[in-house]
Amino acid sequence: MKVIAVIGCGRISTKHFPALQVNENVRIKYACDIIIEKAEKAKEKYSKIENVISDYNIALNDSEVDAVYVLTPNFKHYTITMAALKAGKHVFCEKPITVNYELSLEMAKEAEKQNKMLCIGVVNRFNKAIETLRDMVKDGKFGNIYHVYCSFRSCRCIPGLGGAFTNKAESGGGVLIDWGVHFFDLVYYVLGGFKIKNITSNAYSEMAKDMKSYVYKKGTMWAEDTSDIENGVNDVDDFISGYIRTDKGSISFNGAWAQNIEDNEMFIDFLGDKGGARLSYGGNFTFFDGATITSSASDISFEPVTEFKIPDMFLQENNGFIDSITTGEKARNHIEYVLESAKLLDGLYKSSELDKEISF
Repeated sequence: MKVIAVIGCGRISTKHFPALQVNENVRIKYACDIIIEKAEKAKEKYSKIENVISDYNIALNDSEVDAVYVLTPNFKHYTITMAALKAGKHVFCEKPITVNYELSLEMAKEAEKQNKMLCIGVVNRFNKAIETLRDMVKDGKFGNIYHVYCSFRSCRCIPGLGGAFTNKAESGGGVLIDWGVHFFDLVYYVLGGFKIKNITSNAYSEMAKDMKSYVYKKGTMWAEDTSDIENGVNDVDDFISGYIRTDKGSISFNGAWAQNIEDNEMFIDFLGDKGGARLSYGGNFTFFDGATITSSASDISFEPVTEFKIPDMFLQENNGFIDSITTGEKARNHIEYVLESAKLLDGLYKSSELDKEISF
């Protein structure tokens, strides 16, 4: 039985609490949030939560706690994770690792120093469609994958405008670090890893330069309750485009939190000399076989499981973390396996800021 503390009871916690609730090898001793009402609300819903606190140090100082979940805004990831590791706790930290690559490296080194597991919330590594694509790549179905194209574009979907999402000091960036992190880590995982050679990108913050004049459809702003259009900050990218050369081919991409095109375009194309596939993000994919000139659609169920309606990939991700701290075997989202995609994000931002190509 592993004793867990969850630090941060906001939106993403609603994906993790249900999975922990149904795991028979878990006790949730603490739910922590600086807004105590959020933790209390979680306790009302999930019977496994034993205590509600607003100071995470109470959990870190409790010798009975084996591991903590860090589900806070990005800028808190580093501080809380480092404190938890030094307190002798295993850590599950939501994506991104933190606001930049340098601090991410420090977190990885501290986990190694303390001999503790540090896993990152790159949940697509536990998605059945992604696992299937990875297996097909291993089996040679694509042949040589020479290029990948990523599109993560939406119409006027800036989250929590003026709040933590659009304040670079707190988030580390905009659409790239929020959505791009999932897309690039997914590609990295499917390809079996890669080494970055050079990258170039251009990032823009155009759609809400004047936050008060920003127009969006009701119900389309994620985390609208955290927005502060009157007094907040918006200094992050709402659009980014770029090109990446790796030792396993090239990657091009366009990402937009907000664009004046109504269609949402969330997909990834894998182009190989024997076959290719288009993956609809969060869903299935269609594979085209170059030898037979035929296409076939995957048919994987994404229906939530258990009475708490837990998406399967979140269930598997959480079970994987608990298993890893039980067995000592690194899960597929261990920080060691995620650092290269974190380095990529940092390099893309640097390329845009310097307006030049960056080599590694």
